[in-house]
Amino acid sequence: MDIRKGDVLTMKKPHPCGSNKMRVLRSGMDFKLKCEGCGHEFMILRSKAEKNVKSINTDERETPEKQ
Repeated sequence: MDIRKGDVLTMKKPHPCGSNKMRVLRSGMDFKLKCEGCGHEFMILRSKAEKNVKSINTDERETPEKQ
């Protein structure tokens, strides 16, 4: 899977707050994700995250603003 920083992942199972959308803050051997509902940040193994991803939304990727 091609998951990059700034992508919003829709997960199969929701976070305890009820939201199933997670923003990727860091990618590599593992991911640092931020819940879009409550703002909780957590680390998860890449293999576990990729197994639980329902869809990837790259349209919401944060792009650096040009000055």
